[in-house]
Amino acid sequence: MAEPTDGRCHLVVSRLLDYPDPALVADLPVLTEVGASLPQGRLLRPLLGHLEATPLLELQQDYVATFDQRRRCCLYLTYYAYGDTRKRGAALLELKQAYRAAGVELEDGELPDHLCVLLEFAGSVDPAAGHRLLLEHRAGLELLHLSLRDAGSPYAAALAAVSATLPALRGDERDAVRRLVAQGPPGEDVGLDPFGPPTGVPATAGPGPRTAFIDVASVGVRR
Repeated sequence: MAEPTDGRCHLVVSRLLDYPDPALVADLPVLTEVGASLPQGRLLRPLLGHLEATPLLELQQDYVATFDQRRRCCLYLTYYAYGDTRKRGAALLELKQAYRAAGVELEDGELPDHLCVLLEFAGSVDPAAGHRLLLEHRAGLELLHLSLRDAGSPYAAALAAVSATLPALRGDERDAVRRLVAQGPPGEDVGLDPFGPPTGVPATAGPGPRTAFIDVASVGVRR
């Protein structure tokens, strides 16, 4: 079950994992203040310090090198379970339906499995549904965490904080993580157009967590 502070952690991490830009730099004092109030705050401290101390251009270059050029550091969670296969398309549809059932619709062109989007959903729209969806993608989250940690990336701190909001891994979940680490995501289906990154749109073109959702009720979007 999600704790009340988990939502704030998810929102902070969704912002910290977004592409670095001047707006993110301007938000860092508030993010640092909120992060310090969280149970996961000590885990986030190294990343916050890195973002504050590093020039913006260097942050942007590192972000692209980390999330756009390393398949095992992909921010699109269905890729870990399904690769670019037909099953991934069904998983993306299920995520969109879960968001719609909670009364929100993605902005045009957004992909529902981007980690920033899912964390925003869990933090500000439907904590219970978001918690469930994060657990459904637990193996991918843990592989992303391990890959960032092994690469020496400061962004590993963000995934450590997300993991700290979830229950301890059960035996079957640990087995799923081990298999994913050993085998990687499934291979691509021959002849299929990709459903999204990493072979399509790069992570830097992914949705920003501040603008990912439209309130269905307020704009009359068909549910």
